[in-house]
This record gives sequence, C-alpha cells and structure tokens, in this order.
Amino acid sequence: MTDGPGIVDAPRIPLREKIRQLRLLFLGKLPGKVAEARDLLSPAGLDATSLERLDHVFHGLKGTAASFGLTDIARISGTAQTIISDFRDSPASPDGGTEALSAGLSDILDRITRFGETALATDEAVPSPAGQAVSLVDAVDERDAGRRVFLCDDDDLVGENLFAQLTCFGYEVVSFSTTEALRTACLRQTPDAVIMDIMFPHGRNAGTEVVATLQREMTAPPPVVFLSSRADFEARLGAVKAGGQAYFTKPVKVTDLVENLDALTDRERPEPYRILVVDDEPEVSRYHGAILEEAGMSVRLLHDPAGIIEVLTEFRPDLVLMDMYMPVCSGRELAQVIRQIPDFLSLPIVYLSNETDKGKQVSALRVGAEGFLTKPIQPDDLISAVAIRAERMRGLRALMVRDGLTGLFNHTFLSQYLSTTLAAAKREAGRVSLAMIDIDHFKMINDTYGHPAGDQVLVALSRLLQQRLRHSDLVGRYGGEEFVVIMSHTGAEDARSIIDSLREDFGRLSFRTGDKSFSCTFSGGVVAFPGIASEHLLETADQALYAAKRAGRNRVFVAAGKVAT
Repeated sequence: MTDGPGIVDAPRIPLREKIRQLRLLFLGKLPGKVAEARDLLSPAGLDATSLERLDHVFHGLKGTAASFGLTDIARISGTAQTIISDFRDSPASPDGGTEALSAGLSDILDRITRFGETALATDEAVPSPAGQAVSLVDAVDERDAGRRVFLCDDDDLVGENLFAQLTCFGYEVVSFSTTEALRTACLRQTPDAVIMDIMFPHGRNAGTEVVATLQREMTAPPPVVFLSSRADFEARLGAVKAGGQAYFTKPVKVTDLVENLDALTDRERPEPYRILVVDDEPEVSRYHGAILEEAGMSVRLLHDPAGIIEVLTEFRPDLVLMDMYMPVCSGRELAQVIRQIPDFLSLPIVYLSNETDKGKQVSALRVGAEGFLTKPIQPDDLISAVAIRAERMRGLRALMVRDGLTGLFNHTFLSQYLSTTLAAAKREAGRVSLAMIDIDHFKMINDTYGHPAGDQVLVALSRLLQQRLRHSDLVGRYGGEEFVVIMSHTGAEDARSIIDSLREDFGRLSFRTGDKSFSCTFSGGVVAFPGIASEHLLETADQALYAAKRAGRNRVFVAAGKVAT
C-alpha cells in the first residue's frame, strides 16, 4: 500500500491462495523487522522514544502473526510487549537494567527469527499470475458502488486480508496506511464507517488521537471501529473516549466485524408502520389517519366494517385503530370477529372512542384489545400510543417468522411466502426462481471445529445472502445448514448466475476458531416457474441440489422440467 489514499483492486485469485501468499510475504519481511528492532536495542539508546518504537514493532508482529496463524511469533511478541510495559512502569531501574532489558529482548528476537525460518521452510512461495496481483490506485474512486469503508492500518498484510474479505460482503473498501491520509480523505468525503488500528509508528495512540480530531472537525463524523492487539481496559477506554463505537482485538473474526458494520452502516429506513383505521365517520377517520401519516406511518381507512377480513388479508396491518360504536356492529363485536381468524390472534387492536364509562371500556378490552384511547386525543399522544404498540407487534412477528440464529425467515414463513408469490406469478404470467443452498461437509465442520464455529459459518452465509441479493429477493433458513432464496421476476439462468457468484465469494471467506482457521463451500440447486410445476418446485430444487453434491460439491445446478400447468 501507499502512504496516501488508494483503492485496492479486488483480488482475482482465490482468497485462500492470496492469504497464503500474504503469509509468505510477512515471513519474507520478518528479518527486516527483526533488524529494525535490533537497531533500537543499544543500551545507550533505550530511552522513552526507543522503547515506544520497540513496542510498536512487537505490536505489529503480534497482530500480523496471529492473523496468519503464526501463534509462536504472536505469543512471544506479546511477551516482549509485556516486558517493555513492565520496564516503563517500574519506579526506577537498577544499574544494568537497560542491559538486562536489551539482552532479554535480543533473545526474543533470536527466537522470532528461528520461528520464522521454520514456518518459511514448511511452505513455498507461489508467484502471483501476471496481472493478478493486488494493485493500488492513486486517487479515491468517487463512485458509490456500495457502503464505503475507510480502512487505516500501517500493516500491509492485515489490511490486504481485511480488504479481501470485506469486499466479499459487498463493502467498498478504501485503504490508507497513515492517519493523516485518512483524516484528509474523511474531511473531503465522509465514509459510511472507519476501521482503524490504534497504534502507528509515530505514536502509540495515534489511531485514537486522529479519531478524536475528526470528532471535533466533522459535523457528522462516521462511526469508527478500532482494531488492536491490546485487550486491556486502558486501551478499550481510550477507544471509547475517542468516539469509537466498536473494538476488536487482532486477529479479527471477520464475521463479527461484518455484523457490527452492518448495524453501523445500515442506511435503510425501517418500513413504515401499517395502521388500519376503522370508523364509520369518514372525516374523523381521515383526521386521525392524517396525523399518523404525518408521523411517517402508512394508513388504510375502512368505513364499512363488513370489509374487515379482506382488508386485513391484503393490507396486513401492524395495528387496528377502531371506533367503539358503528352502525353495523360495535367495536367489541368487530374485535371478536378479528380474533376468530388465527392469523390475527395477536394483532393489536386499540379502541378510539368518546366512551368514558370505565366499565364499558374494561368490557371492551376483555375480548383481547390492547388499549382504549379517549377522544379527543392530542396528536402526540395518539402517535406515541400507536407507535409503541405497533413496534411491539413488529417484534413479536419477527420472533414468530424468523430463525433465532441467522435472523432469516424460517421454514414456515418461507412456505407461506412461496405460495403467495407463485399465486401472484400465475395471475400475472410472471416468473419466479427458487434456489436451495446447502453448506458442504457441514457436519465435519461441527465435528472438527465445534458447533460455535458451525454457527459462525451459518451466520456468515446468511449475511452474505442478505447483503448481496436484491431487497425484493426473500432469503430464509429452510432447516439445519439449508437455505432457500426466492427471486421474483427472475429466470433460471439469471438466478443460477447470481447464486454461483455468491458461491465463489463464500468460498473466499476465512473463518477462525481459537488458533485455527478454515474455509468452506456450498452447493446449490435452482428451479424456475414456469418450467417446473409450482407444487413440485421445492422438491425439484432439492433434487438439483443433491445432483450438485453428487457431482463433487461446490457447484450450482439448474433443474430441467416440463412446462407448468
């Protein structure tokens, strides 16, 4: 990387091979790092500045070595940092203290050299094919292709590794190696988030210092995620005081980082609450509807209670706001009708009426209503009462239809949604494609690395699907390690191309558990309607999936079928 802002091109070779080359590059640079540290070890030169620079060298060695699975180098570099910290914190050094410190650190450098030579001897460098090396561009790309993240780390290898994996999740990553270059770029164009190391050669806390500066200089500073080899309270507190929203210790588990970035950079507005207002007086219902719409809610008005079932089914409200007294039926009777329908047993119902008799209000609530509001009601009170109950309904509905681990829609909801989507496609002569995805050798992952590692894989795949597919595509966890994607207005070949691209990117991700890292793949089966009869869509997708498994896994097959009737 350069010292100025630059965009790193996406790697065009498999990530596993790229990481291997980066590991070898680190090992190749290790003798130079050791020599740099030795130059600082002269007893006469062990002043505060030299100790700070030594601490930074060992800090970088520890974080980078851990990222590439070189646990011995990481461990002993951490030991060196502890020795330096203890020496600086001691009230006074006895005669010969600097010589003893220099000798101890020199011994550690000898051991790092031996560990590096051993690791290098077990592997061979593989030259990058022509035109496939990671390259740098000298200017920031002004295209906003996705959520833009500024990454600042003076360690090239850590930066390259993070860049490659974040790109797979759809992030546009702009890399910097100096804090001043990062500051200049942030003042020119605000990113969606900043990821940065805490320690840099020119200062132990240079990362937190530049973030604190940006907090003062920018009107709307971006959220900041700090990276560090330090896990102590002092470092974490410093990050919080500087304005950091998250803190990860190296080596970073990318799935956790992505989950945090997703939350920090979510630019989507939540879907407006859907409120059904039932009142036989059009002017009154329009008044209350206008108040709620002004607050950003989506409102449907119903003046004839006889149409309640049709409107509920089509509008799917988050809450029903109804009058107590209407010519056709009372609010209490209408609430009982609604409660007869299983899909709406938990739908919040709130009465809005002039009724002030407490006995009648309590009687009305006994049929399962959520509350009773008395007319006239202040607009702010109406908005608050409706929003609180609608939000509660959203939360309950999410618990009922989403998988607890991945947050994706569950098997039951998938089946219901597929039926609705296919019915619409039949009416409108539209197209629907369905992809069934299964993680390869998932049982072996659980058996080898443990179930938490398996959960990490499931969450990573779910986030990759959510990030990269269209908002109109529905993604769900069908069961175990199986996922289903439903794509409206999409043909089979287009769907296969999309899923195959996701398959390639998923295979580039690296997962970490303890000091071990691994990667995995998935297989997929794609079907389309029309082409496959709607009632056989899932079954045929499953058959195509297992044909891909039998053919060697890590591939996507399209099922052939007769035209649907």
